[in-house]
Amino acid sequence: MVTETMPAARSIALGCWVAVGNRDEPESVAGASHFCEHLLFKGTASRSAREIAELVDATGGDMNAYTTKEYTAFYLRVPASDFPLALDILCDVISSPALRENDVESERDVILEELHLQLDEPDDLVHTELSAALFPGHALGWEILGTADTIGSMSADAIRSFHAEWYRPANLVFAAAGPIEHGAFVAAIAAAFPSSDGGQAPERVAPITPPVLHRVVPRKVESVHVALGWRAFGHHDPDRHALAVLNQILGAGMSSRLFQEIREERGLAYSVFSSVATYEDAGVLSIYAGTAKAKVRELLDVVRDQIAEISSTGVTDHELRVAKGAFAGSTVINLEDTGNRMARLATSITLRNMVTPIDAYLRAIDAVDRPALVRVAARVLEAEPTLAAVGPVRDRDIRWPGASRP
Repeated sequence: MVTETMPAARSIALGCWVAVGNRDEPESVAGASHFCEHLLFKGTASRSAREIAELVDATGGDMNAYTTKEYTAFYLRVPASDFPLALDILCDVISSPALRENDVESERDVILEELHLQLDEPDDLVHTELSAALFPGHALGWEILGTADTIGSMSADAIRSFHAEWYRPANLVFAAAGPIEHGAFVAAIAAAFPSSDGGQAPERVAPITPPVLHRVVPRKVESVHVALGWRAFGHHDPDRHALAVLNQILGAGMSSRLFQEIREERGLAYSVFSSVATYEDAGVLSIYAGTAKAKVRELLDVVRDQIAEISSTGVTDHELRVAKGAFAGSTVINLEDTGNRMARLATSITLRNMVTPIDAYLRAIDAVDRPALVRVAARVLEAEPTLAAVGPVRDRDIRWPGASRP
């Protein structure tokens, strides 16, 4: 249980992060974390789904949830005066979901439709394909929603067993931010979970199978959606801050190299960006762009040249200053909000079992220097990337420049 007191705030954000995600699921019930997340909003032993929605709406607040590879998050934000009600609702849905047969069936249809919609969106599908290629045969490469087969066959009993196994105190992180007193929060949570068995955290196995370097899904759409990825390192690695800064320079902002060169200078793509994802024992640096079929090879040439330049000569002092400023400014701005502060607390404890003070985090970002970026580029970018594409292309049309052809 972790809190941050914000005396001047007039709202309170509170949440429960459950330290189980889709990487922790047996393959036979892939998608169970996300299925369970949906069902917890369908009512509890004492409240219907409509009653929960009306209670939250009556405060003017909001309640939502999401599922990731390594945790599932449930959260509310309400006026401070409605904190007791919000906490009661949160504890109720976490500890006593109804998980009724008819709710399972109706939500099954919703998730299957969600899967179908994703298949219809090539910019979503290409990221799914990239993950599967980067982590073949490993749960980190699975789609969080599951598959049509696993969702279609998952029974209510299987979901109840999944909830009973993982929604235990050992896997629950409760967090709150706003005008709140820590002792009162702890006492309220303890009262809601008086004698529950502690449970145990999931045991995780790191991916060891090498990535698949090439994956193409032909589709009759207007654009070619391209995603490239390199395996990186996890969120405990001391180079994680340098990786974040490198990503900012490469493609995470409007002043980034890829945005400026690919969109602003050459007009090769409307959307182009890079991103970083880190897990307990692995990570990914990825690049996405959507472009016309005739421009794919030029786009890949530009990406290759930018990667090669960063790897060989590093970045400029000016680029480094801009990237650090972006991190410092966005961090301060985001933490004006009680919801963002609460989520930072919960995510930090769930993933790293500690909360880094804001000033210490900003100092760590500021300490990143050019040699650190060269080191990280060597660790991550020297390997040939995995390349995934969805669009009006054939397998032989998409190749990393300079890669050998089969």
